[in-house]
Amino acid sequence: MTLYTNMPLELVLEGFNDEMENLQEIWSNGVKMQVMPVAPGMGKIVRLLECQLDDYLNPKFMPGNIIHYQ
Repeated sequence: MTLYTNMPLELVLEGFNDEMENLQEIWSNGVKMQVMPVAPGMGKIVRLLECQLDDYLNPKFMPGNIIHYQ
């Protein structure tokens, strides 16, 4: 991979080796997604894993939204 940038390499690779936070895979409304837990039964959507194509356009499944699950 070649990366052309005028930014310092330290800035580009900052956090590259940091460990990922605890992510969970859940099903909600027929959509399998990865969430980052923020409270018991609540999580911030990181990404969609299994869903219909129309679900990507649904604003309630946008990454960063808080979702309630069980």
